[in-house]
Amino acid sequence: MAVPLDPGSVLATYGLTEADLARIVARRTRAGPSLDGRLDEAAWAAADWSGRFVDMVSGVPGLYDTRVAALWDDEALYVGYRVEEPFVRGRLTERDDLIWYDDDVELFIAGPDAYYEIEVNALGTIYEVLHLWADACVPGGPFDRPEFDPRRRDARGFTGNGDPEHWDWDGLHPRGHRWSFLDWDLPGLRAVVHVDGTLNDDRDVDRGWTVELALPWAGLAAIGGHDLPPRAGDEWRCCFARFKNLEFNGRRILPTAGWTLNRHGRYDIHVPEAFSLLTLSDEVAG
Repeated sequence: MAVPLDPGSVLATYGLTEADLARIVARRTRAGPSLDGRLDEAAWAAADWSGRFVDMVSGVPGLYDTRVAALWDDEALYVGYRVEEPFVRGRLTERDDLIWYDDDVELFIAGPDAYYEIEVNALGTIYEVLHLWADACVPGGPFDRPEFDPRRRDARGFTGNGDPEHWDWDGLHPRGHRWSFLDWDLPGLRAVVHVDGTLNDDRDVDRGWTVELALPWAGLAAIGGHDLPPRAGDEWRCCFARFKNLEFNGRRILPTAGWTLNRHGRYDIHVPEAFSLLTLSDEVAG
């Protein structure tokens, strides 16, 4: 049977404590944003914008400014990203392309036995996955259901990500193996991008790009562990991230720069216990 691990003990594995986790507030919006990607509405201006994203391993500020804010109403969670970028680029155009090969922003939302991942590049191309902990899919587990049978779906085994300097087999997440359902799509998801500059043209310097996401609560029910519709005061574990390809002296630097709202201690974004904490507030934005 699935037994979620104590978050504190998992964080200690990565050299973290609960005090290292960033906290942001999602204010209520009387009407959902228009979803044009520009983030120029009054509700976004009054949102609780985060501080600058930091290096996922060390916690030092990211090279380029990246910030996030969230709003909510009874229908959906809305997430906005502001991304500073002098040379906005994007090349992948097919849904569920491997977006992490482009510059992107990412959002993870966790429940006790599953977590959802979405990635978006500057072209607005989406990649999304539902990750289920393998021990939750065994007979009698919370995801022991035909629709989550990995033998019937496009599901891959997954153990986390990283690079040789910050990750090894002894450093895998203590809970171990996951099933990643690549064919799962969040019902009603909307993602819109606005580029403030010229895409894929390095002859001028761009200001950056912004992303606006709408994630219906009804679709987020799949991750479990939350009362829906939500109530003011509810807390969600969310990872807000940006991955940036950097090149110096004609060479691409690997691994790709990973910037998150709070550090993870290792180059592994798939650590739900290290996700930031998002609280739903009844304070109205705007």
